[in-house]
Amino acid sequence: MKKSLSVIVVGVMAMSFVACTSPQKKTEESSQKSDIDLSQFELHWNDDFNYPDSLLEEKWISDNKSYEGFVLCSRWRENAVVHDGILELKAIKEQRGGNEWTCGNVWTKEAFGYGYFECRYKYAGATGTNNSFWLWPKVGVDEGEKAFELDINEGHYPNIMNTNIHNWTDTLENGSHSMDFKSFWLQGKAELSPVYTHVLKETLKTKKLRMKSNHHTNIHIGEFRIFAPNEGGYPEGKRFENINEDSLGLVNFAKEAKITASGVYKDQIRKSEIENVADGTQHAWISQIEGEKWLEFEFEDEKEIACIQFLNGWDDHGGNRNLLSQYTIEYFDGENWNQVIEFDGRCEDDFSEVFHTYGLLWTKDEFNFYFDGKLIRTVPHTLCHAETNILLSLAILSWDIAGPVTDAIDGTSMKIDYVKYYKPKSK
Repeated sequence: MKKSLSVIVVGVMAMSFVACTSPQKKTEESSQKSDIDLSQFELHWNDDFNYPDSLLEEKWISDNKSYEGFVLCSRWRENAVVHDGILELKAIKEQRGGNEWTCGNVWTKEAFGYGYFECRYKYAGATGTNNSFWLWPKVGVDEGEKAFELDINEGHYPNIMNTNIHNWTDTLENGSHSMDFKSFWLQGKAELSPVYTHVLKETLKTKKLRMKSNHHTNIHIGEFRIFAPNEGGYPEGKRFENINEDSLGLVNFAKEAKITASGVYKDQIRKSEIENVADGTQHAWISQIEGEKWLEFEFEDEKEIACIQFLNGWDDHGGNRNLLSQYTIEYFDGENWNQVIEFDGRCEDDFSEVFHTYGLLWTKDEFNFYFDGKLIRTVPHTLCHAETNILLSLAILSWDIAGPVTDAIDGTSMKIDYVKYYKPKSK
């Protein structure tokens, strides 16, 4: 007996990395050797969209309905258009189905089991869009099987890739569904981290210190520390909770400083305050969304500073979201601001201009995720064994999950070159 799956999902970002590569044209093949050995598989199903738009329904089904919650768009067949060997999932600003936006999505009529799944596509060229290639058993699962969702990539403009594993059957203590993921980033400039620690080569003396960032959305600072010189060193770890600064001989000037900021983000869920950045609780200060973000610390008298350290982003079931990719730290010498630290882990690639491939090798024992043929993540599992459909979806998400939602989205589209499914060869 099949158990139908009624959960409406888009797959919120749970795991992300920023990937920088050189551009590829649609007709070019990557010169890099792939980490996936396709000689062990046979091409069982594929679609390169080299046919008229009227034939899309031969392999695919499209949504024709509205959504609620954090999905801000309705989806319609008219927004899924085939032309010139490309499937375009279009985003249009228009009132329809009770939503202010419309988008397109499709899923396969056929369902698939273990094997290698791959899709080549470009992102819609605006923040706020969720460009998804994912697996979901539209056919339902057998009694006793777990309902699941495998997000091979939920792409966020301009160049963020997200892979998520959702267990929609089991629940956590807080009532939310169970997820299995960890966070990592690949980028061309510097590694992103939930904790940034800067031990200065030479101490500096100042009455004012500030951090500035042009991060694309609001920033979350869980705790900001400004340490005096300390022979015993400074805290280490990804998210060092309950650090006893006194027992380590640490003097944290941030605790006594007057703190000002560029702005504060508040909604019904998150009650952010500027003072949170130095209260020892790791309750975050969340900045405003638009414009330059900054934090400034002013001391009553001149302080000698040897180390600057802060927590950023937030922990979501073991995965880190919204880590800072760019910031500077400056000190005031009485007349001018002087830069002492510059961090830039941003990627310049625009994935709305460049085709990339996203893949998943799914076996009975593990998931292997690929970016442009390169293995980026391996996760063991005992979760997903039912046959599943392939889905391609463009969505517009609230809560800045995919960045700010603006009118720049209007007229953009997720552009799919091909979709392939390789079945393991019989032994």
